[in-house]
Amino acid sequence: MTITFEPPPADKGALEAEGAFTPKFDANGLVTAVVTDARDGELLMVAHMDAEALGLTLESGIAHYFSRSRNKIWKKGETSGNLQHVREMRVDCDQDAVWLKVEVAGHDATCHTGRRSCFYRRATLAGGEARLEIVDHDRHFDPDAVYGDASKG
Repeated sequence: MTITFEPPPADKGALEAEGAFTPKFDANGLVTAVVTDARDGELLMVAHMDAEALGLTLESGIAHYFSRSRNKIWKKGETSGNLQHVREMRVDCDQDAVWLKVEVAGHDATCHTGRRSCFYRRATLAGGEARLEIVDHDRHFDPDAVYGDASKG
């Protein structure tokens, strides 16, 4: 079964009301997906979904995204075993962004670096220079063992 989405209504009231899910995809056919842990609310990642990824996520209950760098659908955790089981999907008032509350299987890690969250660095200003500081050093898995060492290929 393939889920299709109707175009968003022109009437803002209808867009904001209960009823049909009519995502407002951007010029590239994408909506933003904000992903948090269903247990504790930790921000895990931000990604994008096209109509196919959104439909697959609704149908399967497993998060699917559209990889802009690979230009294809991506079933999150398919390689690492860290599948994201969607417990709730919310949609913003404009229907151009979704919020997924997920439970992460496997190593309970979302980031390809092996960390729980993709937001493992803090931005600071030091001596007039913008800097990044790692605040989560805990890796739940070894990325080289899971994905292969790209630097050796």
